[in-house]
Amino acid sequence: MTQPAFHRIDGVLHVENVSAVDLATQFGTPLYVYSRAALTAAWRAYAGACAGRRASVHVAVKANSNLAVLNLFARLGAGFDIVSGGELARVLAAGGKAENVVFSGVGKSAEEMRVALEAGVKCFNVESIPELDRLNAVAGEVGRKAPVSLRVNPDVDPKTHPYISTGLKANKFGVAFDDARAAYRAAAAMPNLAVVGIDCHIGSQITDIAPYLDAIDKLLELVVQIEADGTQIHHIDVGGGLGISYHDETPPDIGDFVRTVLDRIAERGHGQREVFFEPGRSLVGNAGVLLTRVEFLKPGAEKNFAIVDAAMNDLARPAMYNAYHAIEPVVERTDAPQVYDVVGPVCESGDWLGRARSLAIEPGDLLAIRSAGAYSFAMSSNYNTRPRAAEVMVDGARVHVARERETVAQLFAGERLLPD
Repeated sequence: MTQPAFHRIDGVLHVENVSAVDLATQFGTPLYVYSRAALTAAWRAYAGACAGRRASVHVAVKANSNLAVLNLFARLGAGFDIVSGGELARVLAAGGKAENVVFSGVGKSAEEMRVALEAGVKCFNVESIPELDRLNAVAGEVGRKAPVSLRVNPDVDPKTHPYISTGLKANKFGVAFDDARAAYRAAAAMPNLAVVGIDCHIGSQITDIAPYLDAIDKLLELVVQIEADGTQIHHIDVGGGLGISYHDETPPDIGDFVRTVLDRIAERGHGQREVFFEPGRSLVGNAGVLLTRVEFLKPGAEKNFAIVDAAMNDLARPAMYNAYHAIEPVVERTDAPQVYDVVGPVCESGDWLGRARSLAIEPGDLLAIRSAGAYSFAMSSNYNTRPRAAEVMVDGARVHVARERETVAQLFAGERLLPD
């Protein structure tokens, strides 16, 4: 059996063949560490299930936009799903191809559209009639025909956190299901647009296949109606959102998920169409950890605090979503554990990384915060004038610096004092 990417040798956490202690010593903390083997294995699970089928995988850049991570996926043959002009620039800098890029997002600017058209992206996932109008105008200005797919809101409950549920009537995303047929007629009538597909994305951290199948059934019903109106649909974009195990969740196996979705589409008589998958979290989430060092242990009247050098600016998910990340000592101790809230130095009561964790630790010890590959560094900030963490990728016994640690001087290098 292949050794897990994250494992212990003599009680010490290792990432592939490198000790997490050595990583923290060499590169400092807080430190994001990614495993190339884990990233590759997750990609191959998707790609393998798509092999021999009319299906392609487009990595959701928003989950982890580090150039080394994107470059790895580009080398593996990935397409990409972006939500900004900045993400397009990252994909191109990482070796991705514009013709394999799907441009999603609810608020594309005219300039972002222009740059994407000139680059030659594969498709724009459009989310409103006003966006169709803007894209049609911009495409006319640059002399291009914009390939479009409408993101349809199927009003399916993915049963996930409300902040990451995106397919309900109350969400800002997509065209309402009841309005979609008319929206497709409007798009087909615009001279600078070419309708090529249909798209939906119902949310993130979804651990049940059933909501996907409900959304697909509704989408396929709509495809029949759209084609009856004279517009051909070439591809079906089922979005991403497949969950991972942070604690005790049991998401579907990636291969089983992909095959179930493709089989459902084929069973409904639409197997001739290409299918796009847009995974993010399920590719990168469990391929990363955040290493942090204990600064102080502070007993309190009601609870004990382990104050560490990582904070909510490094990992926003707990404060933002009440999200759970497993936290464990890098070096195991035999002392009796105590219960701590693991908190950072940021001046907010919401600055916590884990609550009520049983840990045997002392000041100076290292902790590993697991499942930190997705929506972690990508959502980090410089709040409290804190430089963002370094990122490294481990490849067997080798370590690649994927992003150098920021310095305080870099944080205000673009600012200016008032004139005399």
